[in-house]
Amino acid sequence: MQDAPEIDAAETRALRRALEIAADPAVPLGPNPRVGCVLLAPDGIVLAEGRHRGAGTAHAEADALARARERSDIGAALASATAVVTLEPCDHTGRTGPCTKALIEAGIARVVIARRDPNPVAAGGIDRLRAAGIEVVTAVPAELAEAAAALNRGWEHGLASSRPLVTAKTALTLDGRAAAADGTSRWITGPAAREEVHRLRSTCDAILVGTGTARIDRPTLTARRPDGTLHPRQPLRAVMGTSAAPELPEIDGAGAALRLPTRDPSAALATLFDRGIRHVLLEGGPALAAAFLRAGLVDELIVHLAPTLLGAGRSGIADLGITTLAQRLDLELSDVSPLPSPGGATDLRLTLRPRTLTA
Repeated sequence: MQDAPEIDAAETRALRRALEIAADPAVPLGPNPRVGCVLLAPDGIVLAEGRHRGAGTAHAEADALARARERSDIGAALASATAVVTLEPCDHTGRTGPCTKALIEAGIARVVIARRDPNPVAAGGIDRLRAAGIEVVTAVPAELAEAAAALNRGWEHGLASSRPLVTAKTALTLDGRAAAADGTSRWITGPAAREEVHRLRSTCDAILVGTGTARIDRPTLTARRPDGTLHPRQPLRAVMGTSAAPELPEIDGAGAALRLPTRDPSAALATLFDRGIRHVLLEGGPALAAAFLRAGLVDELIVHLAPTLLGAGRSGIADLGITTLAQRLDLELSDVSPLPSPGGATDLRLTLRPRTLTA
């Protein structure tokens, strides 16, 4: 059975909603994918919604089916419904049963899937559903397919690499300075860039800094709104290094900070991966960023570039061990976006991906 050429308007709305509920800040991040599901009646009316809430809880499809069955007005509509899901229904038994079995037994007639499951253990749902006579559609608008991919990029990276996705973030002047000659660094960039950093923190599993940053800056490493209140989802706060450093301040709702007594980026990532961390945000200063770059362990570099010059001061990246131009670390620029602040200068956000160091 082949894909239908396109999904209809009701299914498109349902997929947008499924992506929205899957990304709910109340849903924990970690070693499990975030998934949303919306069940539609044949006339496009929403019957129920469901989401996965973490390891051991019902998967999105099972959650939606359970909520639908709680409604006395649905009746036979469920037996001819469409399930719109952000990720291919699983076809294996773990802590919960296969979602494919639940959909088949419910009599679902059509399933719209935004993203195939890259996990070989759980994959196969599409074939199982089609074998049961269910119409399966995987051709969705590119914008929604991209959103489904972005939703679980840390989880997918962990499947492929057995380590967390690493995003390094830095704020720089036009001449590459992260601090002035006297050490002052607040604030190089404007309010819009700082607000974006806090949103980024809320989407990551952990924030990692080095002992130097912990000692000098005494950062809270929380994800905060502009009014100072905490975002609903807070990352694990972690400090790596063997030098002495003070404990990060206790913050209600943020949890205790994790100390990683190593200078080895691979060892630090292995420990975090074992704890269920799948996306790490590096905010640890020039030395930590350089250590991860030298190890080839930065997957994404976000630079907030301020339209200002210092002429002297601390470099944004420490020594990479590069002595000649032929050894340079080239970066692939994937996005440039302005970050205007009301009444202030406009910073730029550069999103880059490192290429391999040239021998």
